[in-house]
Amino acid sequence: MPSTQHWLMKSEPDECSIDDALAAPGRTVPWTGVRNYQARNFMRDAMRVGNGVLFYHSSCAEPGIVGIARVASGSRADPTQFDPASPYHDPASKPESPRWLLVDVQALRKTRLLGLAELRGVPALAGMRVLQRGNRLSITPVTPAEWRAIEALLA
Repeated sequence: MPSTQHWLMKSEPDECSIDDALAAPGRTVPWTGVRNYQARNFMRDAMRVGNGVLFYHSSCAEPGIVGIARVASGSRADPTQFDPASPYHDPASKPESPRWLLVDVQALRKTRLLGLAELRGVPALAGMRVLQRGNRLSITPVTPAEWRAIEALLA
């Protein structure tokens, strides 16, 4: 799997918003609830502490990039898979061989909303995974050129 230093991570704001992350101890939240094997594999195999993160609000009135964060830990078992009261419970996953992982994400700053329409209007972002038809992954790699284009939009 190719190494990347930048990621886009989607969160529903009613579960964990950029404001929630900024208000958390150490401005750091565990990225729980990922239940897609490809996204899990990104966390397990490619994410490294210090990698940049575009914090993205999804499943809301105005989806888009709302903050800048960083990966703050290596991957570890997501405890929600073992909790029968959690919507992310997975009875097939066992503590001795967990199926689902998480990383901690540290929010660095809130940004203005970079919505889908604005992102689609930037030629340098034409190949960005989050903008591709049918893309539903909650975690996607961001190329260095895409990261620079986002930084320019936020400057």
